Amino acid sequence: MSGTLYLVATPIGNLEDITHRAVRILREADLIACEDTRQTRKLLDHYGVAKPMVSYHEHNEAVRSEELVAKMQAGASVALVSDAGMPLISDPGFRIVHAAIGAGIPVVPIPGPSALLSALVASGLPTNAFTFRGFLPAKSGQRERLLEELREDTATSIFYEAPHRIVEALGDIERILGDRLVAVARELTKLHEEILRGTAHEIRSALAARPAVKGEITLLIGKGTTPVADRTTIEDAVDEYVRSGMGRMEAMKKVARERRISKRDVYRRTQIEKT
Repeated sequence: MSGTLYLVATPIGNLEDITHRAVRILREADLIACEDTRQTRKLLDHYGVAKPMVSYHEHNEAVRSEELVAKMQAGASVALVSDAGMPLISDPGFRIVHAAIGAGIPVVPIPGPSALLSALVASGLPTNAFTFRGFLPAKSGQRERLLEELREDTATSIFYEAPHRIVEALGDIERILGDRLVAVARELTKLHEEILRGTAHEIRSALAARPAVKGEITLLIGKGTTPVADRTTIEDAVDEYVRSGMGRMEAMKKVARERRISKRDVYRRTQIEKT
């Protein structure tokens, strides 16, 4: 008879945030596969769990998945954990789950802490519809393109973000999405837990004034609104931005973003409207 793969949620900071069931599964499992054995050891020692561990991370995931599936086919039960929160959520684990399902091995989720859900419910932003998109792209161009997709998104968008990039990311949000409500949840469940709520401009200004921003961060962006069709001509819209002090090329880019058309189309339309 084959064993079982358990996906065990672990604390995202406070070690008290773990279910009785999760501790029991960790005690009963034949083997614990963990992202970082040193990090998991702290949790196991805290709860007096003495079980063999094996590393399972992005660099050995392919090979380790085969090894663990073979053990489960032989009857072993494996508990998969990440360093914090639910396995597979911006963490390794997909390969072994996919392989286990293919091999007919039961896959059992053991629910528990999640940074994205904890941040969402405390953010003050709508919770009826939301999307989780992992980490924001580190490269500015890719990040800008992704944010452009959120202009008319009617769901709260949730990201993880590195502390050294959060101020820059909020600047991009302000520039591309305007006066959008956001929330920044930092160090959730830990001693220095903090949740900042307001516009992208307000939170960016607050964080930029600090000597440094530290800790694990969850970034939430409020939903957009479907715009009413703008009856102003494209040429007039460009001229209005130019009169406010913006360069003409930058004004054309801004109008293109607002109307979801290419800058080339803006240029072509302004030439037509001049004639």
